[in-house]
Amino acid sequence: MLRLDILKRFTFFLFFLVFFSHSCHNENKEDDKESKHRSRQTLINILEKGVLTAITDYNSTNYFVYKGQPMGFHYDLLKLFSEHLGVKLEIGISSELNKTFACLLDYGCDIIAMDLTITSERAELFDFTTPIIKTKQVLVQQKPDGWYRMNKKQLDDSLIKNPLDFSGITIYVQKNTSFVPRLQNLKDETATDFNIIETPIQQEQLISMVSRGEIEYTVSDQHVAMVNQTYYSNIDISTAVSFEQNIAWATHKGSEDLLEELNTWLKAFKKTAKYNYIYRKYFENPKHVQITESEYNTLSSGKISAYDEQIKKQAERINWDWRLLASLIYQESHFLPHLTSWAGAFGLMQLMPATAANFGVDTNSSTAEQIRAGCDYILYLEDELKKLVPNDEERIKFILAAYNSGLGHVLDARRLAKKYGRDSKVWQNNVDTFIFLKSDPQYYHDPVVKHGYSRGEESYNFVSEIMERYEHYKNAIPAS
Repeated sequence: MLRLDILKRFTFFLFFLVFFSHSCHNENKEDDKESKHRSRQTLINILEKGVLTAITDYNSTNYFVYKGQPMGFHYDLLKLFSEHLGVKLEIGISSELNKTFACLLDYGCDIIAMDLTITSERAELFDFTTPIIKTKQVLVQQKPDGWYRMNKKQLDDSLIKNPLDFSGITIYVQKNTSFVPRLQNLKDETATDFNIIETPIQQEQLISMVSRGEIEYTVSDQHVAMVNQTYYSNIDISTAVSFEQNIAWATHKGSEDLLEELNTWLKAFKKTAKYNYIYRKYFENPKHVQITESEYNTLSSGKISAYDEQIKKQAERINWDWRLLASLIYQESHFLPHLTSWAGAFGLMQLMPATAANFGVDTNSSTAEQIRAGCDYILYLEDELKKLVPNDEERIKFILAAYNSGLGHVLDARRLAKKYGRDSKVWQNNVDTFIFLKSDPQYYHDPVVKHGYSRGEESYNFVSEIMERYEHYKNAIPAS
């Protein structure tokens, strides 16, 4: 196993590294010693916990939810890297860079995975990976009315084409980005007086404000500007304000074990056809406009599916977060109401015919009735498990597993957990271990097992994937 190989390799990693100092973190010597130790152990800690924690920003290229599924350039890379390590991926989002940087400095996350320009100031605080993208910074400005009737010279004459002509203009840029020092340096380099207004508004929102005429100018990374130009045809992005710059991920200062593993993986992966496919998918795909403007891109619409209102109504009835119920429905049917499985399960909730009949629905029932019946089944499982698993959050995982494999197999897994000294009231690393093992004769023939063989890996993954997707939905969409 790769994960075990990495653990073994880094168990012997004993280099002593000098940790960064930061004016906002006035730590005593003991705290500094502890920080150095934590930095050195970053990858080992990730592997031992089985979780890679990353922070990114929520926008049309980095990370978003489309038709119920998390997507994005940095998300796809993070997912592949976590699979390479053999660990679970947990993602947090932040649109404020000062909070993003504080998260890494305070060990709230392992990686910042977004479009970070490598600067000397940032390099004093963090370690950076090998460049993931190379890009320029460009001025974003609105084309004049009737621009599509102009020839190239007429259009160029109507636009600012040179930083030497910035005198008197006002440029809005996102706070704490590398655009701010670059523009300040440009002022000095060109002896040109122009206004720089820092704002918490994100880069892509500023571009849309230029397109609508709410502000005149902003600055963006070229690869992001090019994507946005495909759906804001009235913006010009041809004026560069920097040379080509390196975009990378950031890790804790001194976390050489994680940095080495990341760089080794990135250098190899960037040479593959899969990397080229992922890059083109988000930055060169003409269909990306349709995805961005889709009714079911949560970034623009706030919707997960066509059935959100029905899901919200039933989720309130069973006292669930509607985003959790939506994640269950996506897992079962991908929101396809006429889907029928090889075993005969049908509809949005993929109820088996006998279960569906018990709750008053069949293949001709409406989507609202399908969701209602599925939630009635959830209430039945809730009632059966409430005394056995008193904790509300834990019980949800047991209910999900029972929804997938049947209540009997979950009760078998609880009995096995109890027999082998695990906690039968806790799912992760306890009962889930034995639901997974229910396809092994040693366990499904055990005397405490009453319901025999089960494809336990399917139920194990079912719960894990629903809960993981639920976290993405919580990142993307407010609770109400």
